[in-house]
Parts: sequence; structure tokens; C-alpha cells
Amino acid sequence: MICLVIAIGCGTSVAQTTPPTTNAPAAQSDAKKAFEKMKTLAGTWHGTIMNIPIDLTIRVASSGTAILHEANTDGGKPPNHEITMFYVEGDRLLATHYCDGANRARLEGKLSPDGNAIEFSFLDVTGSTRGGLVKHIVFTTIDADKHLVEFTFIMPDGKPIELRGEFQRTK
Repeated sequence: MICLVIAIGCGTSVAQTTPPTTNAPAAQSDAKKAFEKMKTLAGTWHGTIMNIPIDLTIRVASSGTAILHEANTDGGKPPNHEITMFYVEGDRLLATHYCDGANRARLEGKLSPDGNAIEFSFLDVTGSTRGGLVKHIVFTTIDADKHLVEFTFIMPDGKPIELRGEFQRTK
């Protein structure tokens, strides 16, 4: 009961000393701008990486607080239903990539100065890296119906491979 009284007293004290709010909207953080840019990719896409046909589904989820990026191929070859979740945490745009390599790489995204690309840099990884891991991703918007995905995949032997995919909106 004492804690409740103190908490109410502190809340009242803060409420009395808080300056009045203005009607001016708060400036949107770079992370939120990048997240809003990622939302424009929502839809279905088709493209290729290393001559492998890939279908993407990108959708806004969790009441607009996350973006689900799903990659699929025919025949069970990688990426075989890989997913990446994008979300804002504080002032950072983060991605968790759930890889066919049995790991989860976490990356942080930054919007390019021209606003057309979002570059994700590696933070850390959990799970096994014996199957390789994604170390870097760049999404570049060409127009409303076309985007590029470039990424660096680290092979199990430690050798990096640079990959690039061009995707066309199908819906």
C-alpha cells in the first residue's frame, strides 16, 4: 500500500511539473522513416537469385509494428520458407533473419541519404553457423513495382559470397 501511495504521489508531482504539450507533431526518427519505407514493399514479388526463382511475400503484421518478409522456392531448395522480421526498437530499425542455415542473425538498418535504400549491418547471431549465415542486406527501391535485394552470405568455410536479386511486384 505504501508503494502505491508513493507511486501516485510521484505521478502527481510529475504531472504538475510537466510542461504543457504543443500540437506540433514530433519529428519522425530515421528508424521509423526506414520502417515506413519498408512498409511500401508490402505485397507479393517474384525474382531470381543465382538463377534460382524466388517468390517473396512481404506483409505488415502485429498491428503495424512488424514486417514479415517470407522467401520461398519450388522444390525445397534454399531459401525454403526463410523469414525475416523487421521492427523498430527505440531509435533503431532491427531485423531478425531466420535462416535455412539453422540460425537467427540480427541486423540493424539505416536509410540511405537519398531514401531509396535501407542497409542492414550485422549485429549478432544465435544458433548454429555451420550452415553459413547472412551478414549484410541492402533493400533498394527502384519504383513501386521493382526492388533489389543484395546480401552477403558467409559460407560454412568463412568465405563471403555477394548475392543480388531483382524482384518484380506480382500483386
